[in-house]
Amino acid sequence: MTTAREIMHPGVECVGEHQTLRAAAVLMRDLDVGALPICGDDDRLQGILTDRDIVTKCVAIGCDPMTMTAGQLAQGKPVTITADADVGRVLQTMEESRIRRLPVIEDHRLVGLITEADLARHLPEEEVGHFVESVCATP
Repeated sequence: MTTAREIMHPGVECVGEHQTLRAAAVLMRDLDVGALPICGDDDRLQGILTDRDIVTKCVAIGCDPMTMTAGQLAQGKPVTITADADVGRVLQTMEESRIRRLPVIEDHRLVGLITEADLARHLPEEEVGHFVESVCATP
C-alpha cells in the first residue's frame, strides 16, 4: 500500500500568517512554486495561498500586497490528509474537494504537500488522467 508520506513533497516551506503578500510572492518566486501553505504563530496550517489568490483577491481589487497579509486570505478549514493515509484516500480527497494541492499532516503539524506533479511521478498514467479530468471538469 502506497501512503501519502511516500508520494508527498517533504520539507514544505510556509508563509507566516502575518507576512505580507509581497513577501509571499517573493518566496514563491525564490522557490519557483505557485502556492504556499499559510502557517500560524502556533506553526499550524491555516490555509494555502496561491499566486492566483494574490492577483485576484488583492491586486485586482485594489488592495496593497505590501500591507495585506497571507492570513487575511486564509479562509475556512484547510482540507488535509494524514501521512499514513493510502493513495486511494489521497485521490478521493483531492477529487471530492477539487483541489490540486493537499497538505499532509502528522501530529497536527504540516509535514509535506502532495501536488499534481507528485501524483504524476508516483501513480499510473490512467489514475492521473482520471484525477485531472475530475478536478478540471466543470461542476
